[in-house]
Amino acid sequence: MNLVEQFNRVAKEYDKSRRVFIPCFDDFYDEATSFIASLIKPSRILDLGSGTGLLTCYWFNHFPEAEYVMTDIADDMLEVAKIRFEHLDNVKYQVADYRKQLPEGNFDTIISALSIHHLEHHEKQALFQRIFEKLPEEGMFVNYDQFCGESEQMSKAMDHYWISHLENSKLTEDELDKWRGRRLLDKECSVIEEIEMLKAVGFTQIECIYRQQKFAVLVAKK
Repeated sequence: MNLVEQFNRVAKEYDKSRRVFIPCFDDFYDEATSFIASLIKPSRILDLGSGTGLLTCYWFNHFPEAEYVMTDIADDMLEVAKIRFEHLDNVKYQVADYRKQLPEGNFDTIISALSIHHLEHHEKQALFQRIFEKLPEEGMFVNYDQFCGESEQMSKAMDHYWISHLENSKLTEDELDKWRGRRLLDKECSVIEEIEMLKAVGFTQIECIYRQQKFAVLVAKK
């Protein structure tokens, strides 16, 4: 089963289980976004791999007047997002593969959550180049994502801890099976590796503003 099929398969159930799959959910989404919101005033935001619109929802709470474009390869996920943002004229949707190209138009901020770790490392590098070229001077890219450790030993320890947490949660066996299927698609890099990729394409101001084991938020400013 490919990436599109996997995420279309879980579209309607995706949001309700996020807090279980991401033990640090509130800090990861809410607190990190609140901090970033204290630094910038974006006018047009592109959400890559936006899925059901969960990340855009947190940004919208801070910037309701901004324009948003949400893009994802899974059309069923975007259908859920359309329900979430129903009747809002400043939120647009595009079914597209950002590995090939980014939506047309200008954006001063590009965001993504739990999506880019599905790409091969060379695809990540190419995407970061397109993001850098798309952004204006002082534009910002924010990646909320899932990472491996800097060493094989630490990666195994973090994976074991995470898997144990999920297997001892209230998730059903069906939910766990779907997660295991999605997990096979993961191609994580370490935080340090991603920072080096971002530096290589031209970003000069890069910070990891949040990290809790496998989950981290990186901010890169052009």
